[in-house]
Amino acid sequence: MRADRAILFKLATNDRFEQLVRGLPGGEANAYRAASRYVAGRTRDEALQVTSDQLGKGHGVSLDLFGELSTDAAAAAKIVDEYLELAKLIPPPPADVWLAVDLSHLALDLDPSGCADLLAKLVEALPPGRRVQVGAEDNGRADKILECVLDVAGRGLADRLGATVQANLQRSPEDADALTAAGVQVRLVKGAYVEPSGAHPYGEPTDIAYLQLAHRLAASGSPWSLATHDGRVREAVLLSVGPVPVEHLLGVRPEVLDQLRARVIPTRVYVPYGPDWFRYWLRRVAESRGA
Repeated sequence: MRADRAILFKLATNDRFEQLVRGLPGGEANAYRAASRYVAGRTRDEALQVTSDQLGKGHGVSLDLFGELSTDAAAAAKIVDEYLELAKLIPPPPADVWLAVDLSHLALDLDPSGCADLLAKLVEALPPGRRVQVGAEDNGRADKILECVLDVAGRGLADRLGATVQANLQRSPEDADALTAAGVQVRLVKGAYVEPSGAHPYGEPTDIAYLQLAHRLAASGSPWSLATHDGRVREAVLLSVGPVPVEHLLGVRPEVLDQLRARVIPTRVYVPYGPDWFRYWLRRVAESRGA
């Protein structure tokens, strides 16, 4: 991995760096101006407007309220209440709108069992046909995330639940098998975290792992999607296994999604919003540096 990419990922989780940038004269405004390409807004109303715009283009949407690394159970419960309010405001089916959440935002590190209960509460509030899509986090949390998702799926909620599998993690084939066996929808990504161990190198090894996992998921017969901006990898999968839903991040190669829709391939856009946008933006900048 390029050194500047690794440095940017490290800075993305550095509170002091964020405070420094946002505290400089014009720092907040300039940073948000750059981030606005990838961010639906600071408020729920702004995110709902972006959602409406994406639905109008024929894309599905996964709405995410920014946040991670919470160690406050009361704050986590309030976050779920915010999501429940959001669920009331999104357009009703057949509009294709899911919710997305990182489990560390629901105090996974503090109380895994309590986090599972909060996730189940959110999933239960959705009508059939909608899902809560659990995001990827670093490898150190992978066990707890998998256990939490499988716990909630085992409560009869698998058909309203999605999970993210990272191709760069060496553990992912077994995780994918566990999720598909439980009936959980899988979003396949390359992986965006800098891992000290347990991961394939970026570049060809991760690309190969991604293709192998794609074929594994296709063979499972369970619902899954391609979440990648790598056109070569995407087209290799589509040519070999047929039309599979494709997911992109807001602001990243939107013209490609429009082209895919014209090919009658289902598409989905990840639409994040909220005041805690800074770390997400830096991760997007890091990813743009390439492997």
